[in-house]
Amino acid sequence: MELVEAEEAQVELIIDDKSAPENRAEEGPLDEAEANPVRPYVDLGGVKIVPREGLHLRLEVEEGSKRVVAVGLDFAKSTLQVQPFAAPRSTGLWHEIREQIADQIRKQGGTTTEVDGPFGPEITAEIPVAVGSEGAVAGQTTRLARFVGVDGPRWFLRGVIAGDATIDPETAEKIEELFRSVVVVRGNDPMPPRDLIPLHMPKQNPGDPGTTTV
Repeated sequence: MELVEAEEAQVELIIDDKSAPENRAEEGPLDEAEANPVRPYVDLGGVKIVPREGLHLRLEVEEGSKRVVAVGLDFAKSTLQVQPFAAPRSTGLWHEIREQIADQIRKQGGTTTEVDGPFGPEITAEIPVAVGSEGAVAGQTTRLARFVGVDGPRWFLRGVIAGDATIDPETAEKIEELFRSVVVVRGNDPMPPRDLIPLHMPKQNPGDPGTTTV
């Protein structure tokens, strides 16, 4: 029994060096080199987003530096926050990062569970919400969130899912498809692992019907 457990632990370690669906290069999230070059995208620098009816983009800006640190996608009564990071060529970041996320949530008084999702290991969390804070609902002291991550070629893409997609399977599929449609633009410049790949305001494109940016 001990030998089997040791072998299973070794397999998990190898898999977690790069955590991504087997068909990632075909189904996404895609690297820029894998994406359709003629497909219209909203260019946000480190990521490109496929425009679609009912999708609202929000750029989250760091107060002091005024730099864009995340992209919020509001769709189907849910929110998907995405952040692209630089990563090593041969190893991934998600195994280590998801442990840190779970630890941070527990320190805040929340609870976490690691489950196998459509992108591999993910974290489902119940996070305390301060009364009067953004996103707080009257009478609600916690909120549900899903943390997903995919290791790509020299990049790592993290997603945080909130809203109806945390409780409704049909809505969850829509948001998961939205996450798959994200294209990561790593660029060729050297970057330390875990550095945020630069994001910027979108270039105006009149051919993006249905998608609004705030």
